[in-house]
Amino acid sequence: MDSFVEQLKRGTEEEFTEESAWDGSAVNTTNNSLPAVYLPLLPRYLLHPTTRGRKSTEFQETKKACLNYIQDALLQHQWQRAAEFMTNYLETLENTSAEQRMAAPEVIWRIGTEILCHHSKSSVEEFNYFAEQMKNLGVKKYLGVCLEHVFHLLCNGLIDDAYQNLSLAEGWRYGEQTIAQDKELKLIQAYKGLLDYYNWAKKRKAVLELDGDFADSVEQEMHSFFRQAAVNLKEIIKIPGVWDPFVKCYVDRRGESKKTLMSVLKILHEIVPSHELMLDYNAMLQKSKKRKHHRLGLEIIFTLLDFAGWKEHVKAWSCLAKQILENSSKHLDWVREEWNSRKDWWPAFHFSHYLAKRNWQENESLACEKALVAGILLGKDCKYFKYVSHEGCKAKKEKFRTMKKFVKKHSSTHLRASGVLDSCTHL
Repeated sequence: MDSFVEQLKRGTEEEFTEESAWDGSAVNTTNNSLPAVYLPLLPRYLLHPTTRGRKSTEFQETKKACLNYIQDALLQHQWQRAAEFMTNYLETLENTSAEQRMAAPEVIWRIGTEILCHHSKSSVEEFNYFAEQMKNLGVKKYLGVCLEHVFHLLCNGLIDDAYQNLSLAEGWRYGEQTIAQDKELKLIQAYKGLLDYYNWAKKRKAVLELDGDFADSVEQEMHSFFRQAAVNLKEIIKIPGVWDPFVKCYVDRRGESKKTLMSVLKILHEIVPSHELMLDYNAMLQKSKKRKHHRLGLEIIFTLLDFAGWKEHVKAWSCLAKQILENSSKHLDWVREEWNSRKDWWPAFHFSHYLAKRNWQENESLACEKALVAGILLGKDCKYFKYVSHEGCKAKKEKFRTMKKFVKKHSSTHLRASGVLDSCTHL
């Protein structure tokens, strides 16, 4: 299995020959239980991979065929067979084509990690050595390899090793920094902040269990993790992108004021308006005494339901229903403004007869909340509202009779007069 790892240990400048690559000496002798590759199935020129005295085109064809065999072995989960072919494919590092020499390290890294992650005889030590060799082979891919190496360490519970690798990568520089490298450095910074948060949370839990009986050094160490995590995570969430796990860690910190949390969540809303923390943000805004916060809360809950992932979220629909009712008497213009930008597509997206039937069958609570919103926004003739209220009344459930009377009165006296229901009641 580790033949290609051993080859890296011997140095990439060593030329492979037919004897060293295929006589079995490059194959892990501890893996005798696994079947060896059946060489007669291979093309004849693949058995003579040396480039000495051969044209570069023939060499390239040989490597292309070898890569195809590796891919075939991977697809069939034949990890030992793929590892044996890799000893041959490593010669692409000596390719005379500059373009292929640049591409080869990434191909080898991708294939090698796949084999090492799945082979029954693989070990973390071998993976670590392989990763370190690949970092040195392709300097332009150094940061990307570092990140994936860190992910592998984290998956194996090696938190300290992962943190050490992130610290080394954070200070790495080579030549003029590219846009891709800049993005990778931001990711490295983000994951380092995430591990700082993890260490802080772990220390904090231990301190709480000690009931104040701990040394000053422990508190100082905990504060150090806290400060490092705060600095890294704060910088990261300012950058456009999906930073869900990092934002969640950033807002969970002891002693942060409500104002600070709301400031962070506002940034998150602008970057990822569909984030699950938007429900918490909405709740915080509704508790505020400021008018502008109530307006923003209504916008946030409407925006949340623009996304398909929230279509069947009962709490989100319940929040929307409550806020529409609260604002229909005082700030009807807010409701009108939000609805006008959605009235052409929300009815089909949320309030069709098909969805009414499916929601009623699968989740009665969801159907009830959506029916209330549909009835208020579209009127009592809305198909969704008509179906759900009819089924609810047929099931002799009093709450649906009450809802039906409420919608009939509320939508007609408040919303229709304001123009919110114009041209929508036929749906």
